[in-house]
Amino acid sequence: MKSLKYLIYKEGEYYVSQCLNIDISSFGNNVQEALDYLKEAAELYFEDNDEINFIPIINETMIGETTINA
Repeated sequence: MKSLKYLIYKEGEYYVSQCLNIDISSFGNNVQEALDYLKEAAELYFEDNDEINFIPIINETMIGETTINA
């Protein structure tokens, strides 16, 4: 069993789920659907990448917002 950190945010009419440990994301019509699809995507990711035995461990997470001149 692998423990993964994720975040979910609303983009337009969908909820986007993004894994912080590995580069995968998914989306759904609601939060639970977005999470369910992310879990499915993660399982497929590891199924297709049997040689992966290292997952970055994230002990602490923060979310912030900043501005840039663009």
